[in-house]
Amino acid sequence: MNHQPLPLRIRDRPFVWGQRTYLMAVLNVTPDSFSDGGEFNTLETAVTHAKALINAGADILDIGGQSTRPGALEVSLTEELNRVVPVVRSLREDPGFATCPISIDTSRSAVAKAAIEAGADIVNDVTGGTGDPEMFSVVAALGVPFVLMHSRGTPETMQKLTHYQDLIGDITEFFTVQIQKATAAGIQPSQIILDPGIGFAKTWEQNLDLIRNLSQFQTLGYPLLVGPSRKSFIGHLVNQPDPKQRVWGTAAACCAAIATGSTDILRIHDVAEMHDVCRVADAIYRPKT
Repeated sequence: MNHQPLPLRIRDRPFVWGQRTYLMAVLNVTPDSFSDGGEFNTLETAVTHAKALINAGADILDIGGQSTRPGALEVSLTEELNRVVPVVRSLREDPGFATCPISIDTSRSAVAKAAIEAGADIVNDVTGGTGDPEMFSVVAALGVPFVLMHSRGTPETMQKLTHYQDLIGDITEFFTVQIQKATAAGIQPSQIILDPGIGFAKTWEQNLDLIRNLSQFQTLGYPLLVGPSRKSFIGHLVNQPDPKQRVWGTAAACCAAIATGSTDILRIHDVAEMHDVCRVADAIYRPKT
């Protein structure tokens, strides 16, 4: 399969792949996420920040209640639900968010179901469906888009699992297997978005190789989401231990991802800055239609 993915419509917003880069803004309602843990983990601060992200130009809001930074410990199901569901519900009840697509960043089917029922629209699973055997069937029943990401192990173990026979080939094989499982469970192919998982079970050199070769995933025929924002490989390259000070490095990675001609969505923290980066990069690298 090698074709332009079918457009998606989420809350009356069209997502036409290939025309421009869409921005998925990160909203971590956790005390321990790698770059902004503890900043937005109350209902009031989360809602205020969500509004700022949308006003800055985000196309999708991605809400997560479980840190996936390297070494992070898993929280209980109850804790994750208590972190994310009230935020989703509060945003959806706000008239200003009536048409804003909301994604739930979780690897638990119970959290996915509760968040979608509270008003979320997309399930973003960093385990690509390997973390919960019920995820595919639950997402199929919900009938919502599914972001299928490549990773290995858990946040505690993933950076010990970085050996690949063929980085791009191994990730492509993972995608192929998981897409087959997802569609067999009833998820529509047009609802699947792939994420190669930058920073997840990859060394800094492998992350660079991954960005250089993003176009190879186009043969699968699905839209591609890429998440380089503030990642440690950028910190390594610019000798910057503070993730918040990696904005310029993130901008370079985002521009490079767009230049490959295969990136449809960028998952980012610094929305205003990356909005401008994407508009200029899109004008340069995307052909006029």
